[in-house]
Amino acid sequence: MGTRWIAIVAAVLAACADDAGPPQGDDARALDAGGPDAAAVDPLVGAGAVTEVASGFQFVEGPQWRAATADLLFSDIPAATIYRWVPGGGAPTVFRAASGNSNGLALDPSGTLVACEHGGRRLARGDGATPTTIVDRFEGARLNSPNDAVIRDDGTIYFTDPPFGISDPQRELAFMGTFRVTPSGAISTVRRGALAERPNGIALSPDAGVLYVGDAAQALIRAYDVDAVGATSAERTFVTTAATPDGLAVDAAGNLFVATAAGVEAYAPDGRRWGMLAVPQQPTNVGFGGTDGRTLFITARTAVYQVTLANPGLPRR
Repeated sequence: MGTRWIAIVAAVLAACADDAGPPQGDDARALDAGGPDAAAVDPLVGAGAVTEVASGFQFVEGPQWRAATADLLFSDIPAATIYRWVPGGGAPTVFRAASGNSNGLALDPSGTLVACEHGGRRLARGDGATPTTIVDRFEGARLNSPNDAVIRDDGTIYFTDPPFGISDPQRELAFMGTFRVTPSGAISTVRRGALAERPNGIALSPDAGVLYVGDAAQALIRAYDVDAVGATSAERTFVTTAATPDGLAVDAAGNLFVATAAGVEAYAPDGRRWGMLAVPQQPTNVGFGGTDGRTLFITARTAVYQVTLANPGLPRR
């Protein structure tokens, strides 16, 4: 790993650091006292063991299941490589070398891969070795380093743009942005955040009516209403997480799963905290997949893990 990417990984780890570390002991979940009422269903009840898929990477991110090919893609940021893993098929193989130091991954409505590139400072689309640029600038300035993305069924893309992949002198934007890209390619801001903010994980509710965005600097998840054409409004704090948040995923019941510095936290659609899944390493991102949609894949520093949950999740798009 070059010195530049050692510094970048160190910055990402610092942004997600938590002194407590992952919880210990045999119980992988710990519900808060006075937890949710009986009208809702705890998505952590019946969870299986967290098991390792593969390890030995530099810093992994962006788990993306592809139902059409029944495989998992994920990024190793410093290695500038996207890997492909097939359940039961042995060790992961290289899907794309020279990935532009990709981070978050998503699928557009056609099933084509969309990658957030730290090194390329762009959103890129394509399944081959040389994807095309979706967007790399806003109002004439280069993006910082796109981090994570989620895509509506109509092709609208929402993505976060913290500075984790660049040095401060390289920054051209005067804010930390969360962006929307329409199907026609027009880019606008969901939020122009202060320079101290670190927009990170991003997800949509099952009906695509709510957009969730994590802020790693302030340890909170913001929520926005999303209208029929994809415009956002009514910004508010959805939850303050117990530990620094990173990637997000949503299940079919609308529960939000948050990769945090302590584990994977789970929240009901009304913001009540269900509890947490312990992971051997610090999680960086989460995404649902598997043949029945019930597998939560977890990228965590140098390894990828999986856990089977009782309820299916929404595939990342």
